[in-house]
Amino acid sequence: MINDLTCGHPLKLIIQFALPLLVGNLFMQLYQISDMIIVGHLIDVKALAAIGASVPIYMVFLMVAFGFTGGLTVITAQRFGAHDDLGVRQSVFHCLLAAGTLSIVMTLGLTLFLKPLLEITNIPEEIFDQSFEFMFILALSSVLIIMYQLLSGFIRALGDSKTPLYFLIFCSLINIALNYVFIKYCRWGVAGSAMGTLCANAISVIVCFIYMWHKFPLLRISKDMMHYNSQIMRAHLRIACPMALQFSILSFSILIIQSVLNSFGPDVIAAYASALRVEQFATQPLLAIGLAMATYTAQNWGANLLSRIRRGVKYAFLISTGLSIFGFILIRHISNYMIAMFVDTGNNNDGSDIQFIIETGQQYLDISTLFYFFLGAIFVFRNSIQGMGKPLIPLLSSIVELLTRSFAAIYLAKVMGYVGILYASALSWVAAGILVICGYIYYIRKLSKEKMRWKIGEIKQQLKENGPVD
Repeated sequence: MINDLTCGHPLKLIIQFALPLLVGNLFMQLYQISDMIIVGHLIDVKALAAIGASVPIYMVFLMVAFGFTGGLTVITAQRFGAHDDLGVRQSVFHCLLAAGTLSIVMTLGLTLFLKPLLEITNIPEEIFDQSFEFMFILALSSVLIIMYQLLSGFIRALGDSKTPLYFLIFCSLINIALNYVFIKYCRWGVAGSAMGTLCANAISVIVCFIYMWHKFPLLRISKDMMHYNSQIMRAHLRIACPMALQFSILSFSILIIQSVLNSFGPDVIAAYASALRVEQFATQPLLAIGLAMATYTAQNWGANLLSRIRRGVKYAFLISTGLSIFGFILIRHISNYMIAMFVDTGNNNDGSDIQFIIETGQQYLDISTLFYFFLGAIFVFRNSIQGMGKPLIPLLSSIVELLTRSFAAIYLAKVMGYVGILYASALSWVAAGILVICGYIYYIRKLSKEKMRWKIGEIKQQLKENGPVD
């Protein structure tokens, strides 16, 4: 269902748009958690560590795809907000061209340079082969993941966050089922987990495209519209490339942490990977509000409704603050039970210290939950600025995150050991959060002054031409 976010009460619209995103993201996290539980219980802790150690490499490429496609569809949302149907279709065509090119580059890059990348990140020799096998199959699914993100982005650009939710639930359930079958009955090991992801994404892309073609006529493009326009493409890339760079910087900083963490051995790797899954599940409400603000801001920016953007950001920030407090309280009480789900407490035949894994993972969550307020601020203000088509501050905030995380991972780890790594994300959230808040205030004040000058100029011109108006 197409939804115009330029009309109606901002708070109600944001909540209505964010709820399906939240449910969808929770299902995605449920799949990822279920996948790790299946691996941890049906194989062993070393297999769990192999996935946890290699995933950050894939996340670099995945976050590039996520940022790139998200940046492309900002233009689609802006054209929709301006009620420019032709502009929407032109945007769809150029988005497909850009995303298709990225798919080819990413797939070739991952498959050709996978082994050197794994070696750079210091993955322990005892889990190296499993990590390579897992990652190689995931690399082949890059094109499917990019296309799914793009198709979902088109639909969200029109204000419909429910339809992508249905496909995400569908994809997650298929993924969980296939992973269980491939690991339990086909006995494919960690490769079974990767194959389940590949197959589920292929099915989701096909179904999503068929549904979009029949239910969203505005997104259809005919042959006479398939003409490359360098100006239109530059407009898309002007937002998409900085966003892709921003997301790649964020994921690269996580990769640095992982490369340092890998030197602590499989048990610590498994503990950290499990804790991250718990955290990602807990912070999905914050992410959903941020994603909602990207579309909300883009549509209202296209309609030149600056005051609605300011009101929407205010409401979103208040919601985010409340959710941060709730997440802090909840995770503090249940984190140890959730981490315990990832490992088979009755089986440690591979020599792993199960209690150590649980306590080490919980230690990370005890620290990170203190800083959820700043993470929520990042999601709200960064996405709002991006929705206005202003990529500079979000990019700078990502660089700040990279530098802060790298400092913590390299320096604090030497001084404080594993505990130093635990402060990496927290410190980066504080630094980046302060930057995006200040950046948003700067842009809003600047735009408000420009809009006022534009209005004054328009009135003066009207008086000059027509005289006073009653």
